[in-house]
Amino acid sequence: MRENGKSNVRCVEGGSQPQEVAVTTEWYDRPRKGTNVPEQPGTSGGSPAHDRGHDRGHDRGHDPLDDPFKGRQPTSHERMTGRPWDASYHDGPPPWDIGCPQPAIVRLASAGGFAGPVLDVGCGTGENTLHVAALGLPVLGVDVAETALAMARTKAGGRGLDVEFAVADAFHLERLGRRFRTILDCGMFHTCDAEEQPRYVASLASAIEHRGTLYVLCFSDAGPDTGPHPVREEDLRTAFSPGNGWKIVALERDRVHTTFHGANGAPAWLASIQRI
Repeated sequence: MRENGKSNVRCVEGGSQPQEVAVTTEWYDRPRKGTNVPEQPGTSGGSPAHDRGHDRGHDRGHDPLDDPFKGRQPTSHERMTGRPWDASYHDGPPPWDIGCPQPAIVRLASAGGFAGPVLDVGCGTGENTLHVAALGLPVLGVDVAETALAMARTKAGGRGLDVEFAVADAFHLERLGRRFRTILDCGMFHTCDAEEQPRYVASLASAIEHRGTLYVLCFSDAGPDTGPHPVREEDLRTAFSPGNGWKIVALERDRVHTTFHGANGAPAWLASIQRI
């Protein structure tokens, strides 16, 4: 169902499949008062998952309490939207938060695709994380958006699940000091611009076990009604090449569900990648 280019597709919380309920949203909201992104000449750092304990770098005299980015440089996505990631959760769910795990992730889990420990990078309010945790696997969900993480912890408590959520930098996953047999990226890679992609991929490499599995679900440029930041097949193959220590085991066409697109979602790639 669409009205003025927007869809009313959203999952009922705790469900597993998109349903039609009353939700309307714009994909990218305009900058709001108090959340304008400062100009950062010569920088492109930051991430949708940032550790507060590093890279503060405040200017002299700058009050960190007034900084929506908590001392980090805004990402390309944040500069484009004019808002920090956390602000996306302040006035209702953002378009990528459908209130249930992505169907592609549910299928992977049903097929036994996850082995613990599992890292969910850019976990948001935790629906994919919680779905994997419900299988009995140890899972860590990380994100920059503390508002989203608070929601995720509330959901975990309400469902009786023991799940770990933490603020962490997706571009510096080595700071976690841990390695994971499975890493899930649902909607993170496609937010990175061309300069950020190699740094993000190197960060993933620092946190995955040898022969571990990485799943990437991202918007695809193939087909109509694509999502923002659509990714080309060659972008994935270049980023996760054998020369970078990766082997793409499978690369399939799939769908990403959002509250902006129709019931069938947007074209996507689902990549199964092994660390070699």
